[in-house]
Amino acid sequence: METYEQLGAFYLGKIFDPAASKILPEYLLYDAKDLTTHALCVGMTGSGKTGLCVGLLEEAAMDGIPALIIDPKGDLGNLLLTFPELRAEDFAPWIDPQEAARKGLTPEACARKTAELWRKGLAEWDQSGDRIARLKQAAEIAVYTPGSTSGRPLSVLRSLDAPKEELRTDTTAMRDRILSAVSGLLGLLGITGDPITSREHILLSTLLNLAWTQGENLELTDLIHRIQKPPFERVGVFDLETFYPASDRLKLAMMMNNLLVSPGFSAWMTGEPLNIQQMLYTQEGKPRHCILPIAHLSDAERMFFVTTLLNELLAWMRSQPGTSSLRALLYMDEIFGYFPPTANPPSKGPMLTLLKQGRAFGLGVVLATQNPVDLDYKGLSNCGTWFIGRLQTDRDKARILDGLESSGGSGDFDRAKMEQLISSLDSRVFLMRNVHDREPALFQTRWAMSYLRGPMTLNQIKTLVEPPPAAPEPAAAMAPEAKAAPTAEAPPPPAARPTVPAHITERFLPVNPAYATQRPTYRPAALGVIRLHYALARAGLDTWPELTLMAPLDDRASADWDAAAQLTEEPAAAPDPVEPADYDGLPAGLSGKTTVAGWEKMLKSHAYVNLAREQLYCRALKAYSGESETESEFAARLQLQMREERDQALGKLKTSYGKKMDALEKRVQTAEHQLETAEGRVKEQGMSTLIHVGGTILGALLGRRTSGLGTVGRASTAMRSAGRMSGKKEKVAQTKEKLAVLQTELEELEAAFETDRQALLDKQLAPEIERIPVRPRKTDIMVQTLDLVWVPWIQGVDGRWTNAARIQIAGEA
Repeated sequence: METYEQLGAFYLGKIFDPAASKILPEYLLYDAKDLTTHALCVGMTGSGKTGLCVGLLEEAAMDGIPALIIDPKGDLGNLLLTFPELRAEDFAPWIDPQEAARKGLTPEACARKTAELWRKGLAEWDQSGDRIARLKQAAEIAVYTPGSTSGRPLSVLRSLDAPKEELRTDTTAMRDRILSAVSGLLGLLGITGDPITSREHILLSTLLNLAWTQGENLELTDLIHRIQKPPFERVGVFDLETFYPASDRLKLAMMMNNLLVSPGFSAWMTGEPLNIQQMLYTQEGKPRHCILPIAHLSDAERMFFVTTLLNELLAWMRSQPGTSSLRALLYMDEIFGYFPPTANPPSKGPMLTLLKQGRAFGLGVVLATQNPVDLDYKGLSNCGTWFIGRLQTDRDKARILDGLESSGGSGDFDRAKMEQLISSLDSRVFLMRNVHDREPALFQTRWAMSYLRGPMTLNQIKTLVEPPPAAPEPAAAMAPEAKAAPTAEAPPPPAARPTVPAHITERFLPVNPAYATQRPTYRPAALGVIRLHYALARAGLDTWPELTLMAPLDDRASADWDAAAQLTEEPAAAPDPVEPADYDGLPAGLSGKTTVAGWEKMLKSHAYVNLAREQLYCRALKAYSGESETESEFAARLQLQMREERDQALGKLKTSYGKKMDALEKRVQTAEHQLETAEGRVKEQGMSTLIHVGGTILGALLGRRTSGLGTVGRASTAMRSAGRMSGKKEKVAQTKEKLAVLQTELEELEAAFETDRQALLDKQLAPEIERIPVRPRKTDIMVQTLDLVWVPWIQGVDGRWTNAARIQIAGEA
């Protein structure tokens, strides 16, 4: 595995030497945890900004970090174009024939050339198709298209559901959520409503606040009705009619109604719910990169969607426990217009809150733009990392320099040097200023693993997007409505209403308003409300849920609880049946005194055998899921825990080995200094000995008149010098041997660190989850309600029967 594959480190490129204008072998590795203090990427068209951001997202995916990716231009769908085998036929569908013609190539030849280019480019940056395969395996890539069915559609207007209780108790968060939701909704109508002066804004805010405070979910139809007939009579000190007359409210309601019935608006109300947890993780808990293209929307629709998404993300973030590790990313390309310096569009408030509070929850925000002068200065000051590419104007450079100077960092800021660096940047060369580093770094971005073919249309996205996986078949207790009564054609029912025995309580289920104009046929069923007790001490489980089951009756009046439908709540009973109506006959055995007792006995038996609760368990972490925690949420929590433990283990590993390495490096430096000193002394001693010996020999040859004693003395001095030089040479040899031993110890220590670090790297962040069945305690099963209910059914023109009761089956949208 390449050396850049390190724990929590994003491989973004290689260091660039501006003096030599060349790439150095050293990798630019970015610590993933630094993204919790957010990042800003700026650069003009052609600077390589998109390539850098795609590379960052690829690295996040490989590290198992989920992401929400807002894509105003349509470029980021390129993350789906990953081809591990790098074959020409993989690239062929994405080759622009006109572009190929301009190059004098056929589309097939252009595809072959592109595949070779990508293979060569990856190799030059020490990557291969194997790394692309690991990228595809690490995280799922999904494209959600709000307001369109080209990708996976989103039911955006479900965001009018009441926030969770923890958010409702936070008055500031609740106020911000209401204000931005109303601003986004009014924006769809073309109304720029100020929260203080706009009657529309005040009215809608009051309606939402009243409903949400009580935990009541709203649909757009509910809001339209309440605009006409608000559940209050005064707004402040003014009566409602003075503040906002009924005729004016009717106009607002008509505008919303027109929006509701417009042909294109249905796409906003169909599809998967705008649920951040489900968008960030698959049902099995696999991290997901969720791409959200918005280029196909109008300006008002874009603002509405971005505002709604940011509010949902903010609510989700506040429901998470704090962490110092990176939990998830929000990336938005071309932030221009959504985060301006002076204006206050609905998207600005939640974005600023995310930047200010995201770090505590492990949420990293990455923003990209061509023009930094168009962004809010306060928001930019919350970005700890700046990736700066080639800029277009002096104003942009000045704003960047001002922001860098105010953002601080551990090192001194040299404005003149920084300005010189920014002005000399080439394409794909970026200056990274990270407050966690002492000095800025200049680097060239690596080759993207995804094929960067440019913006993608909705039709192109449609060819790539796989339909969401089908929901698993529901268990017997979660059966769909059709199992509550036969769906086949029934014989003509009698018009008379059957008489129910006095000892049996009968109830009529209300008819769904969608079928209000049709004549229903009532069929009998058994309705049971049962209270169960699930307990598992080691998991901290001790809960008493109530379940509502509706079962069909057979010819002997026995309730078939195995074929029962589980309802989300006990349905309200209508005081009287709809008239006119038809009825199925009652089973013959219903008149028996023991009928209801038999229902109760069979219901208890069914509950004990079939209504076991699955408790999720991770043996490796000895962790159990929470009472209301889904498998996706549990898996995400485990992955975050494993990432936190991994980060802590790596920190301890670096600290432990760092101290030993520092000590050894100091000893090596000392030994090198000693060797240098000893070698210098040997050299000096050698010169001295040479002078003495040479002088003696020269004197003898020249026949100088010297005493024999002097000659002997000089010879003795020369011999002593030679002896001392021999001793110094021996010391040099000993020092070299000592240095070699120390260098070997340092190499062994570095190898041991690499082995331990690799062991942490190889540790998977995909915990294995077991399912432990927890049966309800038999002695605690209590039947609260057991009635006969009349269920309204409607026969369609095709002869098929449809359950027309106003009920919600558990597990259905």
